[in-house]
Amino acid sequence: MLSEAATNTFRTSLRGASFVPGEPGYDAARIVFNRSIDRRPALIARCAGAADVIACVGFAREHNLPIAVRGGGHSIAGKAICEDGLVIDLSAMKGIRVDPATRTVRAEPGLTLGEFDRETQAFGLATTMGVISTTGIAGLTLGGGMGWLIGKYGLACDNVIAMDVVTADGRLLKASEQDNADLFWGMRGGNGNFGIVTSFEYRLYELGPVFGGGVLYPVEQTRDVLRFYRDFALSGPDELSTQMGRICTLDGAPVVAVAACYSGSIEEGEKVLAPLRQFGAPIADLFGAMSYLQMQSMFDPWFPPGREAYWKANFLNGLPDDAVEIFHRFAQTAPSSYTTGPWLETVHGAVSRIDPAHTAFAHRRHPFNFLVLSSWSEPSEAERNIAWTRECWDAMRPFMATGAYVNYLEDEADPHARDAYGANYDRLLKLKNKYDPDNLFRINHNIRPSA
Repeated sequence: MLSEAATNTFRTSLRGASFVPGEPGYDAARIVFNRSIDRRPALIARCAGAADVIACVGFAREHNLPIAVRGGGHSIAGKAICEDGLVIDLSAMKGIRVDPATRTVRAEPGLTLGEFDRETQAFGLATTMGVISTTGIAGLTLGGGMGWLIGKYGLACDNVIAMDVVTADGRLLKASEQDNADLFWGMRGGNGNFGIVTSFEYRLYELGPVFGGGVLYPVEQTRDVLRFYRDFALSGPDELSTQMGRICTLDGAPVVAVAACYSGSIEEGEKVLAPLRQFGAPIADLFGAMSYLQMQSMFDPWFPPGREAYWKANFLNGLPDDAVEIFHRFAQTAPSSYTTGPWLETVHGAVSRIDPAHTAFAHRRHPFNFLVLSSWSEPSEAERNIAWTRECWDAMRPFMATGAYVNYLEDEADPHARDAYGANYDRLLKLKNKYDPDNLFRINHNIRPSA
């Protein structure tokens, strides 16, 4: 039992704010993106800097407290919050400095994608950073970091140059190719199993307006659209990234959508996307030249905070006709108008040419990532939506590869950590034994140390 005296002494040592049950601000501080997560930590420490993070790690070790680490709070499994433990809340750490001369940026872990992109785009620069602007950069990067620029520039984690990491023993280490290279390798896809990042350094690339948007078709045409999409998406140049699946318009009408971003010249983007825009009889063509910030926030209206959610995802070995039929069938039956899925993200280009052993993120050779992103507004709808999501995922299992994108996983994936981390699991286990043998950092998709 954590004593009040010990808690008060610790809280006064912090530069940042802190919250305990019953205090103003506590309930707001424990809310995360997935509203079905309702946990009550013993203490929430909103860190102001690396010193606060180091103090939190020491306090947790001393009092044997579970630790949850919060950046953007977007973990669908609710890993950013814990029951009766210490939440190390990094959301106030939003420092960022762009160096346009070297095309690099130093960024703190409390930044969201939208905040990060706004600063880098002020200099006409960008790097891969997800597709929903309210997502935190830290969790996204540590799990890999898929986004609209993966075909051209690889994952977010592929573009990390260095990190400052607080390890389980309370040290602040620099992790890079030159410093603690083994830790640097593991942090890029290891999902926070080895430490807490207090600063990232990324390489940036010149990026002006993009040609992006999407086309919408009647959901009844899912089969035909998907057959076209599977060839079109994989044959495109590196500048083209695509996604597709069932979604509802904001007024609740189900459609099948193909979304894309071309990160080269506007004129070339129009040419490359012409076959998609001319296919079939779309009910809406929303493509056009837009800023990268507009592209990055395009999906935001479909993923607001405050809804309950349950997601399942896995990479696919391919998309044969039998899989197309299953995808088509479930696109017609999603029980919630807030659900996005079944859905596909295409994996091609630069991300697929990097050696799977180069970083801890191993899943680079599968052409598609399959997702079912179910969401609903009322708790009474949970059972029906979860059952449909599992049924859809189970039906697609014959076409799945071994392995999933850890950023999309529910809690139930924890027993399958070996699959989530793929061929790199054994190497990651050795790192866990070295940097966190007591499994202090275990509220994640956990790599459990050897006994």
